[in-house]
Amino acid sequence: MGLLSHRVERSEIKPGDHIYTWRAGYTYSHHAGIYVGGSKVVHFTRKEAGAAGVDSAIAVSSLLSQGPDECPTFPDCGFQLPDSGVVLTCLDCFLRGGALHRFEYGAPPAVFLAKLRGGTCTTARADGGPDAAVRRAMHLLQNGFGDYDVFENNCEDFALYCKTGLLPGAGGDDGKIGRSGQAASAVAVPLAALLSTPFKVVAAGPLGMAAVTAGVYCAGRYITDIGVRKDVVKVEVENLAAHLGWRRAKAAEEAVKKQQQPPTPEKKANTRLLPLKRKREICV
Repeated sequence: MGLLSHRVERSEIKPGDHIYTWRAGYTYSHHAGIYVGGSKVVHFTRKEAGAAGVDSAIAVSSLLSQGPDECPTFPDCGFQLPDSGVVLTCLDCFLRGGALHRFEYGAPPAVFLAKLRGGTCTTARADGGPDAAVRRAMHLLQNGFGDYDVFENNCEDFALYCKTGLLPGAGGDDGKIGRSGQAASAVAVPLAALLSTPFKVVAAGPLGMAAVTAGVYCAGRYITDIGVRKDVVKVEVENLAAHLGWRRAKAAEEAVKKQQQPPTPEKKANTRLLPLKRKREICV
């Protein structure tokens, strides 16, 4: 297991593995989701991305620069039900020539904190073995995984659920920051810079400041890891649609409540002044 991620060869992966590949020079990783065997993976992307998903569609076009808009390897590559972001893609189209990496589960806290990037491992343990991960992935291919959101419900969140069966939202939390390590890293970087600012006085120069910032960053990643968080609940895949529907209904209810809130005293004062101003103008 490397400091950045865990690279593997194709011959090393097995059905049920959570795999991913880096994009744009290691700036972010796209999680294919679950390898289901036969050189195929099930992953999650935006619904409007098209048949093979955002990354897969680009992969197909790059492999077939002037050919038909079909996968040259598998005719069912890009299978996706209407109004669903879960996609079945061949491994070639997903990788797009990139390296293959395997996400690690059950990482010790010391190993987790030593990672330079989020989205490569978790302290949570896989639930039910490889067969359970494949079963969840194939069920979601037929039933969907809700709406894609880069921070709250992304491709890594999908794969994490398939492997662990865990979702945030217990105890009244809506899971606003999702489960993924990349989302946590995106939040932790600016948070680390902000929270470490008061320590400039006690930090011994640039090196001390860098150490403080790194510590805050690692702590932010750790406390948001799905294996550490206390607001997660195990949801059977057959009940997932009802669970996601409850969360959407709750969010819609909160939005309606905000719209129905009475105006603040300042707004009321402003509405009272406007008619008086008009009367004065008329009198003049």
